[in-house]
Amino acid sequence: QVQLVESGGGLVQAGGSLRLSCAASGRIVSINLMGWHRQAPGKQRELVASITGGGRINYGDSVKGRFTISRDNAKNMVYLQMSSLKPEDTAVYYCNADLLNGRNWTWANYWGQGTQVTVSS
Repeated sequence: QVQLVESGGGLVQAGGSLRLSCAASGRIVSINLMGWHRQAPGKQRELVASITGGGRINYGDSVKGRFTISRDNAKNMVYLQMSSLKPEDTAVYYCNADLLNGRNWTWANYWGQGTQVTVSS
């Protein structure tokens, strides 16, 4: 069973920093795109950042210059370093990955259960 598990969320004051981690586990043959999305109450889920296996990175406009995505391919992990946090960054943050499942040899997109990030003003 493939699983993505996020960690590192919490409560932080505006201007502060947090680092999110996401570990992919199970029968994984290969991982292509990994990324982070977020969803605030009453809003649609939006892209925060993504990174390919080759290191190509894409950021959502609202986080450019403040957030940094990285990954450790050997550990099947992706990270999100968040700095200069704002109250509007408050949301549930979800990790996702496009990966090849070694059980059924199928590429599919998997999601974690989400981790809450709350930024107080």
